[in-house]
Amino acid sequence: MHFRIPALAAFLLVALAARAQGTAPPQLNDGWKVADAGRSGWTMSRFAEAENKIADGTWKGTTSLLVVHRGALVYENYFNEGGRNHLNDTRSLTKTVTAMLIGAAIDRGLIPSVQARVFPWFKEHPAPANPDPRKQAITIEDLLTMSSLLECNDENAFSSGNEERMYVTEDWIGFALGLPVKGFPPWETKPADSPHGRAFAYCTAGSFLLGALVERATGKHLDTFSGEVLEEPLGITKSKWNFAPDGTAMGGGGTRFRSRDLARLGELLRNQGKWKDAQVLPVAWVRAMLSVRAQARDDADYGYQIWRFRFPHKGKEEPVWAMSGNGGNYVFIAPQFELVAVITSSAYNQRFAHPQSQAIFRDIVLKAMP
Repeated sequence: MHFRIPALAAFLLVALAARAQGTAPPQLNDGWKVADAGRSGWTMSRFAEAENKIADGTWKGTTSLLVVHRGALVYENYFNEGGRNHLNDTRSLTKTVTAMLIGAAIDRGLIPSVQARVFPWFKEHPAPANPDPRKQAITIEDLLTMSSLLECNDENAFSSGNEERMYVTEDWIGFALGLPVKGFPPWETKPADSPHGRAFAYCTAGSFLLGALVERATGKHLDTFSGEVLEEPLGITKSKWNFAPDGTAMGGGGTRFRSRDLARLGELLRNQGKWKDAQVLPVAWVRAMLSVRAQARDDADYGYQIWRFRFPHKGKEEPVWAMSGNGGNYVFIAPQFELVAVITSSAYNQRFAHPQSQAIFRDIVLKAMP
């Protein structure tokens, strides 16, 4: 006696088997190697869990999830309004790109070092407000580590340097240079008493100033310099930068990249500044970026314009570097696992956005990893 499985049932069995095994992202001849996550030992049910939670609205606003392991793209999916060719507004994730460009300018001898002082690069600018000799001593490294003496804190609505105050002015450079020196009330830790000798305060105006400094050092707009030394070598053919009212490129936020290209930026840092056979950034600069320079919060440290979080994995805490932007946009970099993960999201200004994206990385990507 012969039994026939209905066509629909047969199709479902094949689909379930394929899902358990996994399928490789498409090979697009764009420089990415691809690999089948299921065949590589990844737990595909974890990715299915993420897909279900995004589909039913448990996780809101997520637009893409990509995972790179050992240099190969092993998982790629898009949700909601996301898509492979969509330019994601990654907000403050741009800051890490600006730090990369600082390193590229130093490598070319256009900036002497991170110890170079900031204010001399803007001598032609009208005399800034709140003159103070301590401001003249601010270095590039102070801005890279969010620890300058400028009174600037985006997380404090009363701060003179809150980014929203800068956006409504015409002269963003003058705004940043003219900020007063901050004081330290009794409840705040002074630099000398802080871990790593730096008192952290998140300051977009300082990141914008870094981008403006690169423009002065190179004689090129930041987007042009980025195209030449970073985007073209990585094979990034499409991006969109923002600009201040005076035409200065915005190094502090808002640059738009496709998800596969964000993964390239993460892989560049994961792989010590190398993409394929090209050394795009110096090894020493990547190591400098990915070194703890300041304690940002009790649960997070900071390097050069990049965060370092700690995630539980197999009974221990693992440090993971992260390019991060408003809305829950992340490029997670874990060199010890040869891992890069991209999560893009449009949940701008929502309190759940960052915890949600971190949960996707912690509960899906890390737990799915072989």
